[in-house]
Amino acid sequence: MPRRLRGKREAIVTEVRALKVCKQVGLVGGQSMPEVIRALGNLRRRGSVAAAVVNSGRRYRDRTAIVDELGSVTFAELDTRSSAIANRWQEQGLRVGDGVAILARNHRGLPYAVFAAGKLGCRIILLNTDFAGPQIREVLGREGVDLLVVDEEYLSHLGGHAPRLGVVRAWAEAPGDDTLEALAAAGGPALPPPPAQHPKIVVLTSGTTGTPKGAPRSDPRGLTAVAAMLERIPFRSGGVTEMCAPLFHSLGFGYMLIMTALGSTIVLRRRFDPVATLDSIERNRSTGMVLVPVMLQRMVDLEDEAFTSRDLGSFEAMLVSGSQLGGELATRALASFGPVVHNLYGSTEVAYATIATPEDLASHPTTVGKVCMGAAIRLYDENGQQVPHGRPGRVFVRNAIPFDGYTGGTHKEVIDGLMSSGDVGHFDAEGRLFIDGRDDDMLVSGGENVFPREVEELLEHHPDVTGVACIGVTDEEHGNRLRAFVVRRNGSAVTEDDLRTYVKENLARYKVPRDVVFIDDLPRNATGKVLERELRAFDA
Repeated sequence: MPRRLRGKREAIVTEVRALKVCKQVGLVGGQSMPEVIRALGNLRRRGSVAAAVVNSGRRYRDRTAIVDELGSVTFAELDTRSSAIANRWQEQGLRVGDGVAILARNHRGLPYAVFAAGKLGCRIILLNTDFAGPQIREVLGREGVDLLVVDEEYLSHLGGHAPRLGVVRAWAEAPGDDTLEALAAAGGPALPPPPAQHPKIVVLTSGTTGTPKGAPRSDPRGLTAVAAMLERIPFRSGGVTEMCAPLFHSLGFGYMLIMTALGSTIVLRRRFDPVATLDSIERNRSTGMVLVPVMLQRMVDLEDEAFTSRDLGSFEAMLVSGSQLGGELATRALASFGPVVHNLYGSTEVAYATIATPEDLASHPTTVGKVCMGAAIRLYDENGQQVPHGRPGRVFVRNAIPFDGYTGGTHKEVIDGLMSSGDVGHFDAEGRLFIDGRDDDMLVSGGENVFPREVEELLEHHPDVTGVACIGVTDEEHGNRLRAFVVRRNGSAVTEDDLRTYVKENLARYKVPRDVVFIDDLPRNATGKVLERELRAFDA
């Protein structure tokens, strides 16, 4: 069979499998034929962002869509309020393809703005709430922003920047005509006509080593992408999910859309608090959680009594992503929460690649799991040749969510239709993927290849260490050397020599960090990734 026809056949088989998954979780099914036709028509004409809220607003009208610090919002209210905001924006001159930037924490204002902009076919630009003023202003000037939706606390970061259609407050301490709530009250609730084109989502890269880049993404084709992110995780229609991950991040944003389409409640808080989250699970009978590893770390660091004193019997599924989970944290999380922990491997550009189930993590805590439905992963060497199974190589991914290249015009490296994730990894005999490190993090020290992540994994298991990050620095004698930044556990007196000896006893001699620098805390962004540029500045 020709390669093209074989590819089409595989896509059809995968889509059929995806449909079965979507029926199992309640995304499709249980509707009359006219309702199904109308829902599919919304998806075709409006795109997945708008269709998620329009269809759920009709299908789950009085079911709770959002719980936040202001109370609750039903699916019907989420639909009509976002339509009212869209209608007011359209009256004020917002058009198809215009840029709507959103700088907001986790509360109802962000989905209001996203769905309103989506109904008008706008470019939706999600800004990181951890960005400093200069980064925010640089992105606003670069990404073609026509309207800015911003939490009041960030107004001082704008430095006088005024988009063409002005600034709207998402979270406001005092009411006013410039708030989303005022727009929702003033606009007509009728659904705007389908736009001439589907909206585009622009997620900003983390900027851990430099300037954040805009990563636009088009609508996925079919059900495969959604099913891939649900197949191994027991998220179901009608559930209640603690959405702890920032909604501006691809993880939080993607699962916000999925939960909306599923008719599942999302619980939002502007600032993550581990105790408040456990309280919320008990109070709301939450069935799931989406969070990043640094949040999970804060939860498992709580005393055992925090878990045993609460009724967490409703809890069924936890999804962790956004940065490296790590074997030590995976093991502790399974001990605290039970067999509910799932680890998604992906990135802003790649979206999704693999998922590790609780069973995977129990037997192989450092794995990122097996390849997701509809995805393909190959490992290549530095010459672009595929490496034998079991050997490490650069990780390249293809899936059902296309990456359009950065807004600046550049793109990730592509080989045979698969895109570089920027990582190096290897597969085991059962098809589980393990990430060894970033392909640009590998350093050659004294003629030997060293991946900092391997050393970090080891030091994270040391009883006197609560945080560690390793980077390569220039060395006159060896070319490069490894430097470890370590956060001691409270009350610990562990020394540099103690940690170097620990590494020497467990790894090859050339992997022992020549420098160990003790710091109070690791600099991280909102998704928990360590900011390497700040470590280098700290050392300078």
